Amino acid sequence: GGRTIRLFSGALAALQEVYDGNHAPMRLAVASSADTPLAVKIGKAAMKVLEIVPGVSFYSLLMQGWEDERHLQIGRTPPLSSDKSRTHFPALREATGIPYDQMLFFD
Repeated sequence: GGRTIRLFSGALAALQEVYDGNHAPMRLAVASSADTPLAVKIGKAAMKVLEIVPGVSFYSLLMQGWEDERHLQIGRTPPLSSDKSRTHFPALREATGIPYDQMLFFD
């Protein structure tokens, strides 16, 4: 199709700073209420091809410091819903063991 998936320039700059270690030991997580199974597949695929710096994908940066993908809460399939505050964020807190007062959210 004619649509392009890309990171906004400000988001890319922030992710590059994380990659460069400017905010260590920060780890990243994702909460997305992608509305269809196809949107979930596209989102996950995009994370693996979008590059933060040449040769380093957004996905590989997201995986730094984690052993599995429990910090990637994507979709609306139960127990997730369209209300990230009621489903995705509690799932992230439970999966990561990180309390809300030590998290920073961007949307």
